[in-house]
Amino acid sequence: QVQLAESGGGSVQAGGSLELSCVVSEYTFSNCRMAWYRQGPGKERELVSSNTISGNTYADSVKGRFTISRDNAKNTHTLYLQMNSLKTEDTAMYFCAADWGPRCNVRSFGQGTQVTVSS
Repeated sequence: QVQLAESGGGSVQAGGSLELSCVVSEYTFSNCRMAWYRQGPGKERELVSSNTISGNTYADSVKGRFTISRDNAKNTHTLYLQMNSLKTEDTAMYFCAADWGPRCNVRSFGQGTQVTVSS
């Protein structure tokens, strides 16, 4: 069973930057998708950015400001999200997700890390 642990959240003023990290243990699925989601107050969970062997995707609201990257070590993969030019509307709980299994058809989420952007 994979284990995900996010870190890097915090409080920042608008225009600032944060980098989120997600360490995924017991994970050997380099060809499977990993992603960042977020859920703002009173909102549904939304996909922020994903990383696959085909490339990266970004929600329109974060394009040009956020960058996803991934470090594939042997049994531990780390997913990053560099967030620049943060806006108050970026305030949310951010969750890391990792797909795994022979067909990459099982998805696990981390517990989340809070990002709060103030004006």
